[in-house]
Amino acid sequence: MGTTAAQVGWIGTGRMGAAMCRRLLERGRAVAVYNRTRAKAEALAEQGAKVVERPADLAGCGVVFVTVAGDGDLEAVVSGPGGLLAEEGAPRLVVDCSTVSAEESERVRKALAERGSTLLVAPVSGNPKVARAGRLTMAVSGPAWAYEEARPLLDAIGSGSTWVGEGEEARLVKLCHNLFLGVVSQALAEVTVLAERAGVRRADFLGYLNRSVMGSVFSGYKTPQLVHLDFEATFTSTLLRKDFDLGLGAARALEVPMPVAALVHQLVQRLVGEGFADQDFAALLVLQARAAGMTLTPEDREVEDGLGGVVAPPARRDQQVPDEA
Repeated sequence: MGTTAAQVGWIGTGRMGAAMCRRLLERGRAVAVYNRTRAKAEALAEQGAKVVERPADLAGCGVVFVTVAGDGDLEAVVSGPGGLLAEEGAPRLVVDCSTVSAEESERVRKALAERGSTLLVAPVSGNPKVARAGRLTMAVSGPAWAYEEARPLLDAIGSGSTWVGEGEEARLVKLCHNLFLGVVSQALAEVTVLAERAGVRRADFLGYLNRSVMGSVFSGYKTPQLVHLDFEATFTSTLLRKDFDLGLGAARALEVPMPVAALVHQLVQRLVGEGFADQDFAALLVLQARAAGMTLTPEDREVEDGLGGVVAPPARRDQQVPDEA
């Protein structure tokens, strides 16, 4: 049986998973990590993480966090060859921070329960930059006792967690969050284009908005992308479309009309169809400008990122000379 002395295990150390895991390492937690691409896990070894060969090697941990891409990945790391349940033993708690279907989550929950392990569903809201700043939030569902047991770890990773029920409720809460995310993003694109059409620079309009009661952490950290037209993905248009598909499917099943979200769903679909599939959903700004007959250009302005930092335009970032060692 694979074992590790670490109290916490972590499966999935991509950009988001690594940023979250580092929060625990920085607070002195003993963490063992696994990633399908070993080099991504080894990047955490410099901060004290122990790298293991298989998810099964984390079965001796008290709590194992999972941050993977989708249904098939979650099933593989839990029940597949070399997975958490491949040998005797199982973690006391598994905390899944991925965005997967409720059906797959329930299958994994049952498989873990058969081995005496408990699943907590804890999808996160934010991106790697937000995670590094400690501003992630989590909706969590599962047994109340399990939530209380995991809560110190959850609070160390982000800015707070909210328990929403005993089962799969957190999955729907996250979908509601992302439906709202898309709707707000489209509204932000519309008013930004309207202001620019009237001759107001995007940096000035967004700076004003972020200081007003309508500003938010979200509008703040999206401002550099909207000003610089830098749509390197923090969350791709394709992933947002997937969440709209799932969220509107849930709305149909529950007989809840979603007229505004349904319209934005079509705009996100258009975003994917017009070549922005792998770019950040903030590119909704470009589609809105096209609809207004406008061609946007990047603004050469430094802007605040809503997380305490200042972001220079990409061209200036490329010209920066690193400090001498």
